[in-house]
This record gives sequence, structure tokens and C-alpha cells, in this order.
Amino acid sequence: MTEPRRPDPDALLAAAAKPGRGRLKVFLGMSPGVGKTYEMLRAARRRKAEGGDVVVGVVETHGRKDTQSLLRGLEVIPRKPIPHRERTLLEFDIDAAIARKPDLLLVDEYAHSNAPGSRHPKRWQDVEELLAAGLDVWTTLNVQHLESLVDVVWKITGVRQRETVPDGALSRADEIELIDITPAELRQRMAEGKVYLPDTARTAADRFFKIENLTALREMALRRAAQTVDDQLIHAMKVAGVEGPWAAGERILVLVGPDAMAASLVRAGRRLSDMMMDAPWTVAHVERPNLAPPAPAAAQKLREALKLAEQLGGSTVALSGDDLVATVLDYASRNNLTQIVVGKSHRPRWRPFGRDLISALLGETRGAAVHVITETADGGGVQPPPRPAPRSIPWVGHLGALACVAVAGGVAHFVDQSIESANLAMVFMLSVLIAGLAFGLWPAVTAAATAAFVYNFFFLSPRLTLAIGHPADVLTFAVFFAVAMTTGWLTGRVRDQARAVSRRAAGISAVLLATRRLSAAAQAADAATALAEQLAAATSSGAVVLTPAGEDIAIAAASPPLAALSAGDMAAARWSWEKGEPTGAGTGTLPNASWTFRPLQGVKSRAGVVGVEPKAVATEDGERFVSALLDQGAVALERAEFAAAAAGAEALRRSDRLRSALFNSISHDLRTPLSTVLGSATTLIDFGASLTAKVRADLLLSIREEAERLNRYVGDLLDMTRLEGGALTTRREWIDIRDVLRAAVERVQRRLEGRKVDQDFPESLSLVMADASLLEQALVNILENAIAYSPDKTTIEVAAYEDRGNVVISIEDEGRGIPTPELERVFERFRRMEEATDRGKGAGLGLAISKGFVEAMGGRIAAASPIHGALGTRILISLPKERATPEGLL
Repeated sequence: MTEPRRPDPDALLAAAAKPGRGRLKVFLGMSPGVGKTYEMLRAARRRKAEGGDVVVGVVETHGRKDTQSLLRGLEVIPRKPIPHRERTLLEFDIDAAIARKPDLLLVDEYAHSNAPGSRHPKRWQDVEELLAAGLDVWTTLNVQHLESLVDVVWKITGVRQRETVPDGALSRADEIELIDITPAELRQRMAEGKVYLPDTARTAADRFFKIENLTALREMALRRAAQTVDDQLIHAMKVAGVEGPWAAGERILVLVGPDAMAASLVRAGRRLSDMMMDAPWTVAHVERPNLAPPAPAAAQKLREALKLAEQLGGSTVALSGDDLVATVLDYASRNNLTQIVVGKSHRPRWRPFGRDLISALLGETRGAAVHVITETADGGGVQPPPRPAPRSIPWVGHLGALACVAVAGGVAHFVDQSIESANLAMVFMLSVLIAGLAFGLWPAVTAAATAAFVYNFFFLSPRLTLAIGHPADVLTFAVFFAVAMTTGWLTGRVRDQARAVSRRAAGISAVLLATRRLSAAAQAADAATALAEQLAAATSSGAVVLTPAGEDIAIAAASPPLAALSAGDMAAARWSWEKGEPTGAGTGTLPNASWTFRPLQGVKSRAGVVGVEPKAVATEDGERFVSALLDQGAVALERAEFAAAAAGAEALRRSDRLRSALFNSISHDLRTPLSTVLGSATTLIDFGASLTAKVRADLLLSIREEAERLNRYVGDLLDMTRLEGGALTTRREWIDIRDVLRAAVERVQRRLEGRKVDQDFPESLSLVMADASLLEQALVNILENAIAYSPDKTTIEVAAYEDRGNVVISIEDEGRGIPTPELERVFERFRRMEEATDRGKGAGLGLAISKGFVEAMGGRIAAASPIHGALGTRILISLPKERATPEGLL
């Protein structure tokens, strides 16, 4: 207990993210006219008097003289003209503000809606960009413009606010200053004409600015400011690790469905979270496999509500289960949720076994509070979605169920005529099962009810009436009706669940297929092509993938093929790439673009941008599939980039090794013969007259030998350069291997120094297609290597023979051989036996060059050692024939 409390890691991470980002101060008021802009300008003038660099980005004075007078002496950024409907609108110039980069920028009316064609539709989004650019911003806001309070303000004032700010944007403010006056003082200011013109002021005072309205708005402003101050205090205490009163750990679950109340429930959840000290809140929707998917308009309402929840700072989750109450309570239990928010409509809602959803929740919930949000008389100000047109598919199912019963009636009539006392109820039971399996739950119920009617009317005495004559038949009919209904219900549920499972299995298969295609893409271009094709198929629309190209991004793949994007679309794509946020159609940034762009965020970095045409995905499963596809595509592109970078790094590493070995060779292998030539030549020049003829001849011989040695080294380096640079070309022609071998032996004849070369060639040998000069140089290198590593007065054997498909060359020496671990590495560049005496035997390039030349001609080369007891090395070269020789002709 005495151990000091450690700072909260999340708070430290949040504090660490602050450097580099500008600070935001919000002057918050309860309504227009309280003096927010006036007080902001007064504070700005004080800051400027203290030496601060203060610039006015945009300030709306609304003709108030006192406010206008405070602008004198302050630098004001000219507004940007934006043409709109044959008019020119003047808006805040965000680019000019960023270029000016003052210490403090004033941006009035945080909730203002920008003119169409602006970079962002809302001014609060402009402010976010300014903060990200490192500018400190002061702004003003009325409390009724907060998104979570829209419904409450509408109920209080009768005015629905169209210009709103997400609560999360205000929560991120570094400072909030409440500009507060009493309602009576505000109404007095209005009467004096300090807020609106006299005629407008009288109308406003009678409607919006009533005492009761202003009092309620004032309370909301005070609560919101107090909550923000409390959040800042708790954050500071967490960073410092100070003990204090923490939140009680409340967790909120908001249950929404595809109806008009979804958005209102989301806002109610946000307000409840605010009242509970910013408690974590989750918006959940339960998908029920036993029910048909919602109509497109209802599904769109649900998606908009979930999107609103994310904008307001909540998380979203999709649950699945036939029993709605059990599914919700199970999730609440597993996630320690203490508050459940649910809506109650005046229209009939879901009723499990005679109880509505709210009664079921209240009856079965343990340890959690249930908040019921009722629907207002006109739907909470939200227009209900248009009633979808009747669809033909459900009626087809019901007609099919009736057809099944009709067929069963015909079969029952035939059986009744043919077999005495037959159990006809089973025939109708079979029709109900078939209807359930073929058409689903509700057609099965229709079949059950119809089958009961037909069975009673036509086959129970007295026939052709609904009356039941025999008491035993009453029990038979009741049991039949109950069994038919239950069987139809269960069969329909099984069928609907099977279809739901099939849909999900198809989605999983599609994700698996897409993952396999993306995983198989070895290059970024292949991954981009696969992602574009899979995304186009998933969304039934066009898709384009853009990847980095120098300092910009460019189209890497598109489906269908696309040559270029418009200037507006490219601007939206670049914004998404630079800022890592969705842009374009249907988003809050550059919404006039014709595509919707989303960043491809990989594991470590951003891999590119993907764009789709703005067509709504039909189902939530489709939305999840698209999200999973984007994640997989980002990882695939990132992996391809890593692979390319790794290949480049490997090439660079190999190049560095070659350069290091080359410098090492030059420092010794080239310098030694040069020193010998230089010393011998200097001796001849300085003392030539006094030297004997034998000494002079010996010096001249040394010069020639070392010059030839130097020439071989330089030739080897040039050949290796050709191999490494890919500049090696082969001239293939028909050659006799024996002629090439004799020419190679002739070239090394003077360097044998007492060694003997035995040549073993057959009388006839098949011709092969090869480059004679390259093959001769490869053989010379091998022979020189054999001479360098074999003792004097030993034999070097050169042989040639053939099998059905190849002509083979064998060169053997009687040297010390190659250790077995070194056999696989003997053809590497600059590879020599690890002995000091090997320094004079070459640069270690001869066998590597031979391997490169032989493989360039389509041949193979290998080494074997030892071959004479514990000594000797054999180098084998195999060159393929154009046609295999028949076995009888060898």
C-alpha cells in the first residue's frame, strides 16, 4: 500500500502524442449573443500586446460594432472565393493559414458548414487539419451544436440544428472557457439590439430565446464545461500517478435495430456516457439468422446509426443469435456491461412468447440497469424510412406452401379412396415439412395452418364442414395442428439457419480465396491487381489501387481498367494517403469527389490507397468482407514491398561483398605482379649495362610472366564484371568439343612447368551447340586452377565422352584435393583454399567464371574430390545435345 502509484500507460501514451500537434481552445456558450466572439477577440488582443503572433483566420461579427472594433490592429487572412450556383461565396482559406503559420489562429464558429466545393464540409474538420499542422487555434461554439444534444435541443426549443460538431472533437480540446451570462441579461442585450436587429430580435425572443429555453441550454453548457474540466483533471492525475476518485467502471451497451429510432438511441448512449464520466459505450446490432435480412432502406438506417456511433466516439459490434434477449445478455455478461439502452416504439415490436423485448430484458437482466428510450409522437424528429414496395419473393414462398398443401390434399384423397382407415394426417405433415425446407419459416407456418384447415374440412367427419363430429377427432385435430405448427416452425428455422450459415460460409470462402490470391502475389503489382479485382467483385463496382511512386502516388491497378483519375479524385486520394483517413464521396473530406478513397494501413506503414465507386454494400457481411479485404490487401502490398526491399538489400550485400573482395584482390593479387614488373624494369634501366646476359634474360622473363599473370587477373575481373552486370552474350554454333579442348591445352602449354597433360578423346564425338570462345575460356580457367594446385611432374588428364543426352568434359589433377565441406563452395567468387600459399595462385575467380560461362550455354559444372586415394580433383562439364542419341548408336 505504501508503494507509489505508477502513471497510467494509456494516459502517458495520450500525452506523448501531443507534441507536434497544436492546442485547441473553445469558447463555449449556451446560445448566440452571450459574447463568445467578443471575449475571444479581447483575449487575442491581450496575447498580441504580450508579443504573440496572432492572426484572424475567420471571424463573424454579424454587424455588431463592439465586435468589429476589436478587429482593428489584428492581421486578417483574406477569405477564399468559391463559386456556387452563379454566386461567389467567401470561405476560410485553410491553405493560406497553414502557409502563414502564426503562433495563434482565430477561427470563429466551430460548427459552421462550408460552401460546397471546399476541402472539408465542416469547419471543425478545417480546425483538425490546422491542429495537425501544429497551429494553435481558438474557436467558438454554442452547446446546441453538439451532435449528442441535437434531439434534446429539438425537444426544448423546437428547432433542429443542422450544423453539428461531434462530441469527440470537443473532448479533444485542450482548454474550454465558458462564456456565461444569465438568461435575463441575454434577453436585455437582445432588447438593446446588441444581438440581432430589432425586428429579428423580437421574433427570436418570442421563440428560441424564451427564459425556460435559455435556462435549459445554460444548464447543458455548464454541465458540458464541468465534465470537460473533470476529464482534464482525471487525465492529469493519471499522468502524474496521483491517487484520486476514479470512475466507477460503468460500461454502456446501446441496442439498435434497422429502424428510425437507431440514430436517437445512439445519441442517447453518448449522453449517458457523458453523464457517467465518459464511460465506455458500445452500440450493438443483433443479426438473427432465423429472420429475413432487413429491407435496403432499413439496412441503410442501421449503417448510418453505426457510423454515427463511431463519429461520436463509441465502438460498434455485430452479434448473431436467434434468441435476441439471450444473445444480448450473454454479451453483456461477458463484457461486464452495467447499463443497457434500448428503444421502445409505439408500433408493435418483437415479442418473444408473448412478451415484448423490454419486458424480457427487465425480467432476465441481472446486475445491470436497463434504460428505455421512448419514441416521440413524430418519431423523434426523424422521418421514418419509406415503406418498401411489396416484394414478390415472400409471396412466391407462401404460394408454394399452398401448392404443397394442395398436392398433399390430392394425394390424401387418392389414399382415402384406396386404403381404408389410412392415417391421412401424415400426408399433410409431409407437405408442411417440404414447405419449410423449400420456402422458409413463415411459408411453413402458412402451410401448417392451411393443412389443418384442409384436413378438417375434407377428411374429418362430418366432411365439407368445419365441425368435428367425433370427440376422438378433436384430440386428433388438436395434436395434428400443434405438431404441424411446431414442425413447420422448426423446419423453417433450420432452413433459414442453413441459408445464413451458407452465406457466412460463402463469405469466409471469398475471404480465403482473396487471401490466397494476395498471399501468392510476389510483387506489389500482382498484389495490387488481385486486390482491385477482388474488391470490384465484392462491391459490384469499380475499384482502383494507388501505390507510392516517388514523392506521389499513382494508379497501380484498376478493375475495370482505368487510365487516369480526375484532378479532384487524385486530390482526394493524395489526402487519404497523406493523412491516413477516408476521403471522397460519402465522407467528411472532399465529398465532391466521384470515388471513395480509404488508406491501406499495413502492419508497420501505409501501403497505398484504394478507391471504390460510391455504391452501398448490401449487407453487413459485405461491409465486413470489404474491411477484411482491405486489411489483407494492405498486408500483401506491404509484404511485397518488404520482399523487394529485402531483394535490394541482398543485392547490395552481395555487391558490398564483391567490392570488398575486389579491393582485397587488387591490394595483393594485382599489386604483387605490378611490384615485380616495376622492380625488374627499374633494375634493367638503372643497372642494365653492368648486368650479365643471363641476369638480364631472367629479369625480362620475370617481367613477361608477371605481365601475363596480371593480364589473366584483369581478364578474370572483366569476365566477372560481365557476369554480374548481365552483359554476357553467347554466340551458339555447332562445335566439336575435342577442338576446343586442344585449343585450351595449347594456351596453357607454357605454364605447365614439367607437368604432363594426357588427352583422352574418342574417335568420334557428337557436335553440340555452344559458344566456342566462352567454353575455351572456361576450360583454360579450370586447367590453370589444376596447374596451380598440383605439384610438379604430375599428370593432368583431359577427357571427353558422351551419353545419350550430353557431351561430358572431365579434367583431373593430382593435387591435394578439395575438402568435402568446400566442394559446394568451390565455385564461389574469390573462393580459395584457406592457406597462406594460395595468395600466389590467383584471385579466386577462375572457377566462378567457368561456372557462369557454362551455365550461360545451358550446361552444368560440378567438382569431385578426392579421386586418387586422398588426393586429386575432378571437374566435370556437361553440355546438352540438341537431340538425344539412340542407345544403339553410342
